[in-house]
Amino acid sequence: MIEIIIDGKKIEVAEGTTILDAARKNGIPIPTLCHRSTVEPYGACRLCIVDIREGNRTRLVTSCNYPVRKPVEVNTQSEKVRKTRKTLLEMMLSRWPNVNLIKQLAREYGVTSASYTHPLVDYSSNACILCGLCVNACSEIMWEDIIGFAGRGENRRVVMPFEKHYDACVGCSTCANICPTGAIQMTDDPNHPADDKRISRYGARVTDEVALYDIEQCRMREVGTAHLTEIMNDYDLLPTCNYKFGSHDEAGKLHSDVFKNKYLTQGVPDGCWLGCTMACAKVAEHFELKTGPYRGEKVLVDGPEYETVAGCGANMGIFDPEFVLETNFYCDTYGIDTISFGTTMAFVMECYEKGILNKERTGGLELRFGSAEAALEILHQMGTGQGFGVIVGQGIRRLKKIFAEKYNLSQQDIDFMQDIGMEAKGLEYSEYVTKESLAMQGGYGLALKGAQHDEAWLIFMDMVNNQIPTFQDKAEALHYFPMFRTWFGLVGLCKLPWNDVEPVDNAETDEPAKVPKHVEGYVNYFSGMTGREIDKKELILMSERVYNFQRVFNFRLGFGTREHDRIPYRSAGPVTDEEYESRAERYDKQLMEKWNYDITGKSTTEKREYLRKSREQDYQSLCDAVYRRRGWDENGVPTIEKMKQLKMDFPEVIAVLEKYYSSYTARSS
Repeated sequence: MIEIIIDGKKIEVAEGTTILDAARKNGIPIPTLCHRSTVEPYGACRLCIVDIREGNRTRLVTSCNYPVRKPVEVNTQSEKVRKTRKTLLEMMLSRWPNVNLIKQLAREYGVTSASYTHPLVDYSSNACILCGLCVNACSEIMWEDIIGFAGRGENRRVVMPFEKHYDACVGCSTCANICPTGAIQMTDDPNHPADDKRISRYGARVTDEVALYDIEQCRMREVGTAHLTEIMNDYDLLPTCNYKFGSHDEAGKLHSDVFKNKYLTQGVPDGCWLGCTMACAKVAEHFELKTGPYRGEKVLVDGPEYETVAGCGANMGIFDPEFVLETNFYCDTYGIDTISFGTTMAFVMECYEKGILNKERTGGLELRFGSAEAALEILHQMGTGQGFGVIVGQGIRRLKKIFAEKYNLSQQDIDFMQDIGMEAKGLEYSEYVTKESLAMQGGYGLALKGAQHDEAWLIFMDMVNNQIPTFQDKAEALHYFPMFRTWFGLVGLCKLPWNDVEPVDNAETDEPAKVPKHVEGYVNYFSGMTGREIDKKELILMSERVYNFQRVFNFRLGFGTREHDRIPYRSAGPVTDEEYESRAERYDKQLMEKWNYDITGKSTTEKREYLRKSREQDYQSLCDAVYRRRGWDENGVPTIEKMKQLKMDFPEVIAVLEKYYSSYTARSS
């Protein structure tokens, strides 16, 4: 920290802080026209000049791009400063006399009209004042460099290449949103929003937040979701060897910087909207394939996303970034989901190491953890409909049944497969170790579509930050998060700005939302687009209607009850003694402190079995709390009263529920 003096006030600032930022953080106003915190200071308008004294020397500097490196005394309102600002504003007023922003600042310095008329005078109220914000935003926020300055002196102007309309413009509206005078306007919006200015206002806020905070928080713009790999490994949440463990000594080989520095191409739009500020999709160009039908060819590979790095890497015990990229490419080429492939292969590998599978059963393939070549062979077999890959491609739920029947397995092996087969409702788990997060276990097991994290991502709130300690707290989160994230799907909006960028001035709230200010933004997006005014309660209610209807639909098809909300035990706790012993200190402490279990003289197996009984009871208690919060009965079926409350009491829906409740009452009596 460095001590500086601004207008007689002593202030401590971090080295490198600009004088402008230091002043504003301490309530000292300095005028600017060309400054926005989301882009690098440009110093175009010069209005932010201040008088600084270093020793016996004084001089004028632009405060927006003057970093503090040593003690300095600053005067923001000296006679020299005010006179210079007044001269600058009079010059601006002579050229752009009707721009409100300039007129307002000029009045503050006693300038109501210019004493002369500039030869290039522009009487427009939305004239371009050459502040450079749009140019810098296009380059720094969007990484496009489509617009820029041309000419010098009186010929300086903002243009597109060759001063013609340029088809490469993605129409992101960032330049229009950042323009302080309205000189840049969107001329066409095919979506025909009811209030485009309202949408732009809140969109600009999110753009600013992404540009400001992402580099310090999630690095989505830099490396995409792959940044999660090192975070998950640090917090013991990275699935390793079929979710046995949450970290690994070799995980560094899959960290995001490995992909960034050697493989990823920056700024290549992929998949999502071209104008997205977050730009989390990445690609690896000119990657040479080593296997399969395109062996030897150099290709473009999407990603990798975190789920692919974790599932098609660590979860299979394979810590090779080139294997991840090759698997990513061929999964995309064959139309195979990388999460399902990675989780299924991890299950198959553990079955092989357990002895449930062998070379004879796999067609000669040794499918142990770490077997990269064999895993790729299975992938190619799946994609081309050959060999053992045809069986693996059916997914974990069917594999458990196929292996049990085809190989005449013992009940012990069948039970083991149930414990380690990481699927719920037939859908393979996404790549998070949930042993220490009961809320995330519920997020997977209670999700209507199966174990995917789109309905809840609560690990950090629950396990790391302990923000939802009670069953009721967890149930509230497991109501709010699925409803909100269901809403994203209903209206076609991305969840990442809501979940992965957090304003530093985030307000306190009693809601389990991660980013309350973003909830306000989404409410305004909806109302601005449709013209229908809603609030956050109505937003959640929209999803509740759909969510409960889906649950009734599941029930109508023979699912959607408590028995279908079960989870494999490995997502709740250690299945084997090896797993227990890998975190023995943690589990022993929990047994003693949470469940008052005397571990003295107890074997690992005894401790593990008691822990299992306790954690399975906790999961059922969580189900009870969630069902109550959602307005469902003890079996997980929506009540007729709940459907009436949601105005979803259609005759067909009520008929399904009445049939269930009449038979359920009869069975109970």
